[in-house]
Amino acid sequence: MAALTPLAISTIALLAERPMHPYEMLQLLIERRDDRLLKVRAGSLYHTIERLERDQLVEAVGTERSGNRPERTTYAMTDAGRDALRSAVTDLLRTPVNEYPRFPFALSEAHNLPADEVITLLAERRDALAADEAELESVIVRAHERGVHEAYWFVADYLLTVHRAELAWIDRLLDRLRTKDLAWPHPQ
Repeated sequence: MAALTPLAISTIALLAERPMHPYEMLQLLIERRDDRLLKVRAGSLYHTIERLERDQLVEAVGTERSGNRPERTTYAMTDAGRDALRSAVTDLLRTPVNEYPRFPFALSEAHNLPADEVITLLAERRDALAADEAELESVIVRAHERGVHEAYWFVADYLLTVHRAELAWIDRLLDRLRTKDLAWPHPQ
């Protein structure tokens, strides 16, 4: 069996809560804003469920039809799925992995652009991060207000902390670029 993808882990984790059908899983992933953490697409989710079922990590436990809607198959996690979920989360928490993020790579190649263009692009990124920061703050406030146990949403606090660190770093870099404290190799 291949290593579980993030979507496979999330799928099994949803089924740890209760049996459900793929459409319900998709709606929960979007509602819970898990699309900030992994790619959430209906086609990918259905393919993931097929693979998990083939690997006997989930199993179909029923089919229902409501009105003119197509049949919906409900899935449940198997004991092997519970073990695989535990193993995957354990490995992800324990072991640092170089994930090859795009932004550091872009920074390493920014010298290929004129400084004024880099300033503009970084300012746009900064604005987008600031908007994300406000949304993350809102998620945390709503979770507090709804009494959601922190273990279910502390990832939002992590993301907020990372956003704030990146914002502070970008602000310092923008200041250095604007004041010419950071010499730029590319001609204007």
